[in-house]
Amino acid sequence: MTGATGNVGRHVVGRLLAAGAAVRALTRRPEEARLPAAAEVVGGDLTRPETVEPALKGVSALFLFPSPGTAGPVLRAAREHGVRRVVLLSSSAVEYSGEHADNEIVAFHKEVEREVEASGLDWTFVRPGAFAVNTLQWAPQISAGDVVRGPFAGAEMALVHERDIADVAARALLTDGHVGAKYVLTGPESLTQAEQVRRIGLALGRPVRYEESAPEVAREQMIRNNVPAAFVDMLLTFQAGLVGVPAEVTRTVEEVTGSPARTFDQWAAEHAADFR
Repeated sequence: MTGATGNVGRHVVGRLLAAGAAVRALTRRPEEARLPAAAEVVGGDLTRPETVEPALKGVSALFLFPSPGTAGPVLRAAREHGVRRVVLLSSSAVEYSGEHADNEIVAFHKEVEREVEASGLDWTFVRPGAFAVNTLQWAPQISAGDVVRGPFAGAEMALVHERDIADVAARALLTDGHVGAKYVLTGPESLTQAEQVRRIGLALGRPVRYEESAPEVAREQMIRNNVPAAFVDMLLTFQAGLVGVPAEVTRTVEEVTGSPARTFDQWAAEHAADFR
């Protein structure tokens, strides 16, 4: 397990352990991992391949969540150590076209997918869309009041629960029938950013509303918060293209796991304490 302490990886670890699998979790800071005691937590850093190779000994399947430039060496080492299967946490961004496809995030995920396909391992791509957990960016505003200020209130997304991503990844790691699959994962409904904020308020038991700010104002604020300008521009361009356009909704979570995708209302109820 790489990315074992992340929003998705942590839940993958839990699913694998619940299924009776032996799990080796790789993290740069084992002492801070806070993973279940049944997981074997080992130190390693994908940017230093020599620290990863020992963790691959005796491993049959790899959950890969790489950073730029790290996938190739890890995949080569995995093959040399007899790993047979790799499940890549990718992104539905690889399916974007036109203006939305011309950015570093899309290019990164496409390149990693190419490396995985060429690795000689049996592979599965898990391609989630927008994560529900990303709405935690609004937590400081919501805990401080009843208004969230940001651009493009009408931008629509089918937010996917991190547990659903983990459920699909765990199935692909543990069971046959997923080799060569490219699973695009979404939540069950398309919601505007304004509606997402309203639903969080319902989970909190108080009204919360989204107040739209001009894109240039949002841009200045994000740059002041040390977000790179190129990333800010890419994000704002992407969100502008989502206004008034219902997001694609897939049934992949249910088709793979047998259970419907969790709703954003479920996610908000589970995470209500994070917004208080």
